[in-house]
Amino acid sequence: MISADMEGATGVTWPADCLPGRPEWQRLRPVFTSDVNAAIAGFFDGGADQVIVNEAHMTMRNLLIEQLDDRAELLTGRHKELGMVEGVQRGDIDGIAFVGYHCAAGAEGVLAHTYLGSCITGVFVDGVRASEGLLNSLVVAEYGTPVVLVTGDDLTCVDALQYAPQAPAVAVKDHVSRHAAICRTPARTAADIRSAAARGAVLAARHEPAPPRDRVIEVEFDAEQLAGAATFVPGVEQTGPRRVAYTAPTMYEGIRCFKALTTLVSNAVEEWYG
Repeated sequence: MISADMEGATGVTWPADCLPGRPEWQRLRPVFTSDVNAAIAGFFDGGADQVIVNEAHMTMRNLLIEQLDDRAELLTGRHKELGMVEGVQRGDIDGIAFVGYHCAAGAEGVLAHTYLGSCITGVFVDGVRASEGLLNSLVVAEYGTPVVLVTGDDLTCVDALQYAPQAPAVAVKDHVSRHAAICRTPARTAADIRSAAARGAVLAARHEPAPPRDRVIEVEFDAEQLAGAATFVPGVEQTGPRRVAYTAPTMYEGIRCFKALTTLVSNAVEEWYG
């Protein structure tokens, strides 16, 4: 499986580059599709016999299916049980790639965030700052699926060392600031991603599922009313003016609670003062 996010795709450095409907987004959709196609090709080079791509960015309707490698299938659209890693719960995914991923909210990195673009300033699992990559790796581990490839900016590759140290990582751009990067061309990044995916395919073998255990998940916001809104989710408690916490018995439950929390919070953000 390829979980395809867009902020970490080749050439993407600015919010408009990945906000659906914007001219810049439209221009970069083929480039995003090129990154995914390179991963697909590499996995087949490495011996895969089936690849499914799960759209994982915002509306989850960004990739151009008419340009997608014909050997793959595309899971596109929103309102999926496990969102960015939907399908892993079937228990038949041998390996997963995080393509176009990015760093965590509150950390350095191009377009760094966790789920919500700006109002979340930090997510922590058992005290560790968590990127979407870390969160999703903990979910897929409960189904015995290893992470076998990560692509994004150079700091995303560093982040991946904490949750998938064995997986090949490809930097398609080098971080300069949250909204600037030194970018490689699509031809160069496609070659790098394809080569890394072929190596990652060798790692695609399901292992024993990670045993469920309680996880303490904390979320910090940039405004106090957002913490209050988050507590409408049962089990979520306010632990500070801008911070909430909850305990989940599994990461399956943890990520579903987090999705509910972010949905409520996004509707509590006001236009001028956040």
